[in-house]
Amino acid sequence: MLRAQVLRPGYPVRKHGERRMKIAVLERNSVGEDVDISLFENLGEVITYPVTKAGEVIERIRGADIIVVNKAPITKEVLESAPQLKMVAEFATGYDNIDIAECERRGIAVANVSGYSTTSVAQHTMAMALFLLEHLSYYDNYVKSGEYASQDRFSNFDRRYNELQSLTWGIIGMGAIGQKVAGLAEAFGSRVIFHSVTGKSRVTAYEQVDFDTLLAQSDILSLHCPLTDLTRGLINEEALSKMKKTAILINVARGAVVDTKALYRALKDDVIGAAGLDVLEKEPMAKDDPLILLQDSEKLIITPHMAWGSTQARMKLVWETYENMKAFLNGERRNRIV
Repeated sequence: MLRAQVLRPGYPVRKHGERRMKIAVLERNSVGEDVDISLFENLGEVITYPVTKAGEVIERIRGADIIVVNKAPITKEVLESAPQLKMVAEFATGYDNIDIAECERRGIAVANVSGYSTTSVAQHTMAMALFLLEHLSYYDNYVKSGEYASQDRFSNFDRRYNELQSLTWGIIGMGAIGQKVAGLAEAFGSRVIFHSVTGKSRVTAYEQVDFDTLLAQSDILSLHCPLTDLTRGLINEEALSKMKKTAILINVARGAVVDTKALYRALKDDVIGAAGLDVLEKEPMAKDDPLILLQDSEKLIITPHMAWGSTQARMKLVWETYENMKAFLNGERRNRIV
């Protein structure tokens, strides 16, 4: 098991009175069983649950002073059932699963972790783009099928591909991850352009364009934006129709930014070239999701929402969550939402 961090000696933790804090980790498996969270035991008595469903939250947080959550809903009803609760530690950046207003009203601290997965998501973005750009699925199958061993020349160029330095890489969502991807694409020689959905981006290192220009000019379009009223269904049938027929779409943002049915039709009818998805509208994937019908990995690759989860990113997430809880117990504010 991988340890999140070596504990530093002489790290004092102030306890509330003589009683050790009770900490309930509701979604232990969200950081992977290979990453050790035993350092939490330095802060109090820890009970862990692999996964917690909505109907199980109230029972499992009974008596807990601190709860560690990822997607488990911490609603007003849940908070009303836990008068002893002092802190909610989010095992993630997003905290829309928590009723923040109710926590603030009750004086319950909430802290999250940001920036831990920037490198991991950017790397996965590049991996999917290159996999699709260079038709690696086709060439791998070509060799393994025995066809390469049977041909009379040393190379094969059945599927043409271009160098990134000849392409335009478009980005929606020029936050930390978007800027990391932009830097990687630029290092390969790509021209980088981006569109700000809110129109408030202050990034000046790359060319900002309107939405239609982004769609028309991007050879690769990667999504790194949050899901909001402005971005829900942003990549719909109309948007897809404005993209190049050879364009590659990469979504590592949120599934609902892309209209699933529209994307299915666009890929099936060759409206765009290919897509790489790490996020879907429903997770885990719905059994009737039309995208599952597209079995051609040259056209579509889907990974199970794991772009954020490199070993290093998950270890950092655990350590930062520990630091957030320790700071709270020591009367300090760290990464606090309220």
